[in-house]
Amino acid sequence: MWVLDQELRDRIARVVESEGMELVHVEFKSGKKSALRLLIDKPSGINHQDCKVISDQVSVLLDVEDPIPGHYVLEVSSPGLDRPLFSEADFRRFIGRRAKIRTREEVAGRRSFKGRIAAAAGGVISVMELDRTFEIPIAGIEKANLEIEW
Repeated sequence: MWVLDQELRDRIARVVESEGMELVHVEFKSGKKSALRLLIDKPSGINHQDCKVISDQVSVLLDVEDPIPGHYVLEVSSPGLDRPLFSEADFRRFIGRRAKIRTREEVAGRRSFKGRIAAAAGGVISVMELDRTFEIPIAGIEKANLEIEW
């Protein structure tokens, strides 16, 4: 399995940032239908044209440097309303918002949490669920997404 290196991630991030957008996440899925997936965002939200611009520019970068062996598809999209959260900065940015979090190991006897992000510092997030606050190490999070609030 081929692994995307940090240098390539940084070059892709520079392309995205040059267009006034944020690179939220990059992943490479190898297999029968390999894909390089980019999630991009900006404060006013992402539209189809934004995805096309980034796809065109990153495609040129990848064609020139050819850093990924074999055939793959480049996918560029918005993180969506239920945006995934990956880093401490992501959690800090969305303090006060509701999130759904699944941990790799139990925290306070559980692995699933739904609540408001109260804080994020020192590699730990605080999540308020009803009248209880849970301290969850970010390194132990398997998956986290914002919840859609209507």
